[in-house]
Amino acid sequence: MSLSVTTLPGGMPAEEFLRDYWQKKPLLIRQAFAGFDNPLTADELAGLSLEEEVESRIVLEHGATPWELRRGPFSEEDYRHLPERDWTLLVQAVDQFVPEVADLLRAFRFLPSWRVDDVMISYAAPGGSVGPHFDNYDVFLLQTQGHRRWRIGQQCDADSPLLEHPDLRILSQFEQQDEWVLAPGDMLYLPPGLAHYGIAEDECMTWSVGFRAPSQAEVLTHFTDFLSQYLSDQQRYTDAGLALPADPAQVDDQTVERLQRMILELVQDREALGTWFGRFMTEPRFPELLQAQEPDAQLLAEALDNDYGLVRNPSARLAWRQEQDRYLMLFASGEHCLLPTPLLPLVQLICNQDYLGAEQLQAWRADPEAMQLLEQLLAKGDLLLEEDNG
Repeated sequence: MSLSVTTLPGGMPAEEFLRDYWQKKPLLIRQAFAGFDNPLTADELAGLSLEEEVESRIVLEHGATPWELRRGPFSEEDYRHLPERDWTLLVQAVDQFVPEVADLLRAFRFLPSWRVDDVMISYAAPGGSVGPHFDNYDVFLLQTQGHRRWRIGQQCDADSPLLEHPDLRILSQFEQQDEWVLAPGDMLYLPPGLAHYGIAEDECMTWSVGFRAPSQAEVLTHFTDFLSQYLSDQQRYTDAGLALPADPAQVDDQTVERLQRMILELVQDREALGTWFGRFMTEPRFPELLQAQEPDAQLLAEALDNDYGLVRNPSARLAWRQEQDRYLMLFASGEHCLLPTPLLPLVQLICNQDYLGAEQLQAWRADPEAMQLLEQLLAKGDLLLEEDNG
């Protein structure tokens, strides 16, 4: 049974998109979300930016400096002093604070859920923009209010020239290739590295669904840090059978080959690599929103007896991996546990559903390992009792 969505919003087969567009070229989908009912007003978005735990920014094209960046949290007074045009508010990870925004992510289940980063929402006054730039990750840009003109430019990389700016990566050269104006319900997909320049035609709001894409430096650094936790200090470089060196000061090719074999042996451990990657890709953006508590089997049993279900914490990230036929690994907000393979249907429910009803869980209540797993996820804060979620 496939748990994936097989078509994109707008109707394109997911297999066609993945074959022809994903990480290759842009795609404009007119009325991908026809009749989209925006659950968030501009005032409500601005209200989020007043909160300490919410990451927000304002970019003014003509501020105290060109492309001035201001960081939140903001105050109502800050908004009263903004100009009538040419500024943009950006609020990160709105899906973790507004359930109706998180609902949008169900439409993107033609991609691995562990790749999703967040839904950033921007509000722009007329003329508002963050300048021509490129991202190192895939992004879907959904227009939910007003109109934004998107100019599409060249493919960029680390050597692409940028303006001298302390905070923003704005391209100093933009070579326009195409141009579209998006209306509410329209969506634009952009692959990594493609220059783009969005300018608000009127008061507008855009939802950006971004995807996690760790850099090679991150993969190498974090994986080796993970491996080092399990390596004994007794495991060291060895050179048995050493030949008499022509020059004792030389680091010769044979030495480098020994080092290379030692490193390759470590990184070729697929189980360790899979374990690290699952943990790394499920690390929460806001770990402070996951409130740990003591496991309470009685509390869980009473909730299920009273037909209360379990709700996924919006800040939790979950994924799983089958390690051959031996066992499962469940990754939950940067940690993992080993589980017996028969728990796979429950693990899939936990990872793919935002809500687990009491009826869905009824069949698992006689399984001690299943109940222990649910208790642990409740204790970690990855799952919440429905009655506690209001």
